[in-house]
Amino acid sequence: MKKIFTLSIILFTIIITGCTSQKNIAYFYKIDSKAADSINKSFYKAHESIICAGDMLSITVSGIDPLAVAPFNLPLVSYAAPGSDQIYSAPILQSYLVDINGNINFPVLGTLNLAGLKKSEAIAFINNKLTPFLKNAIVTIQFINYKVTVLGEVARPGQYTINNERVTILDALGLAGDMTPYGIRKNVLITRENSGKLEFVRLNLNNSDIFKSPYYYLQQNDVLYVEPNSVKSIASQNLSLYLQATSTIATTVAVIYSITNNSTKQ
Repeated sequence: MKKIFTLSIILFTIIITGCTSQKNIAYFYKIDSKAADSINKSFYKAHESIICAGDMLSITVSGIDPLAVAPFNLPLVSYAAPGSDQIYSAPILQSYLVDINGNINFPVLGTLNLAGLKKSEAIAFINNKLTPFLKNAIVTIQFINYKVTVLGEVARPGQYTINNERVTILDALGLAGDMTPYGIRKNVLITRENSGKLEFVRLNLNNSDIFKSPYYYLQQNDVLYVEPNSVKSIASQNLSLYLQATSTIATTVAVIYSITNNSTKQ
């Protein structure tokens, strides 16, 4: 009787836990001490976002003389009423939308093509254009609509705004509440727009090489997709079957135990 009871418990446990092994749930299980040096050297490499069409940029030009730099900034002013000269709120610097051709319309300087430039390169480019007009100008650029999207087998799929313009794959997964146990960690898909073309890259989060990948740091508008594993697919399709089997096993164990117990008393 004990053997029957033990076997039933084992079958019950197998049904509940499924076939997902720990190595498919844990991150970086292949990382060892030998890989530490290469990881540490590449982990903190500088990362810069690349400007592309559709980006909203805040560009500020400042300097010693506020009057001299004023023509190179676009204030957005809200008035109390139409035709009124009463300012309703403090002036706010207008943002620049990078058009489909990668251009912005900058005051005084005219059309500037920024697409494909890193932020530091764009700052140097604008500074160079300002040289005939200003001395020692300071150009500041910020992304206003920097965001990434996380979909698939995560706790909170959705689109996330990034304020510091620096986000890794792990940061994005953290924002989305981490992967569920059903997410495939060795085949995470990243979709990225590069020079007007879509790139599709698959990464293995169980391998230390992920830290060396140029896709470890995400770019604005990247989409990260976590694919469900076969266990999730089976569970979704046959949930009622699993519940029915579990109930049957539990009932069978209870009946056998009851009959055996009654026979022993008699």
